[in-house]
Amino acid sequence: MSRYYDNTGRSDIISGGERMIPITTPLGEYRVWTKRVGNNPRIKVLLLHGGPGFNHDQWASCSSYFPGAGIEYYFYDQLGSHFSDQPTDDSLWVTERFVEEVEQVRLALGLDKGNFYLMGQSWGGILAAEYALKYQHNLKGLIISNMMMSAPEYGRYAKEVLGPQMKPEVLAEVLELEEKEDFGNPRYEELLMENYYVEHILRIPLEEWPVPIQRGFQHINQQVYTIMQGPSEFGIRGRLSEWDRTGDLHKIKVPTLVIGATYDTMDPKHMEWVASQLEKGEFLLCPKGSHLCNYDDHEAYFRGVIDFIKRVDGLT
Repeated sequence: MSRYYDNTGRSDIISGGERMIPITTPLGEYRVWTKRVGNNPRIKVLLLHGGPGFNHDQWASCSSYFPGAGIEYYFYDQLGSHFSDQPTDDSLWVTERFVEEVEQVRLALGLDKGNFYLMGQSWGGILAAEYALKYQHNLKGLIISNMMMSAPEYGRYAKEVLGPQMKPEVLAEVLELEEKEDFGNPRYEELLMENYYVEHILRIPLEEWPVPIQRGFQHINQQVYTIMQGPSEFGIRGRLSEWDRTGDLHKIKVPTLVIGATYDTMDPKHMEWVASQLEKGEFLLCPKGSHLCNYDDHEAYFRGVIDFIKRVDGLT
């Protein structure tokens, strides 16, 4: 039991599975929040949220499926996100440092090649791929959900395919605001929420969006998000703007599930291609889903994820 004790001397067993894990960065030590649910020594899934700067709330839907499948899983707020420390130095918000953070979290949680599944959605998919390219010897399985492996390709898909699906007058107004870089204008968010988000982020009426997703948007760290993603929703303009790992996918040797959705902001055909480039890649399409298909096509999503994990574990 000793490995579950954190630096406060409290056990995650007696604190509902929650821990504050100390991590070392170039600027000193900070703490990140995790919460363990379940108990399975062979299957432990660490969940990487999107954003960057979002938080674990986006993964709340796992609690409707993983416990019944006997899967142990870990909610985790990355540095800068809601329950974790939130330093403000811009130099911390780089992919390489986040990869080292994940490795430190892995070590603290006692995850290893015999049980460790890494599951990342959106920005979490970038982080999961980057972690695998450096530390795949620690992984039992990898799940890349709803993230193309090229930021420039994602931008092209948003502008050439998704944008033109909007009403011409709406798209024209959005592009005018983007041209002026008037991203703080409430009208920009209003247009996107009503015409883009409900089509490609979460295909549920805004007034019916799940409480965890509403809460997640309320607590997003805009500094981290803007620095890395950028202010635009039509592609990436921040530090991730040139990120591209399409030429390195063949280096990932561990069993990997790639998840796409028909109405996603990410091109599902690209996602299927990504799976074909991996040595042990599989593709799951959520036919009714969008970017958050773990909510708007949850049955297909979790059926596919659980089947993959059980196959890798050799239980089916």
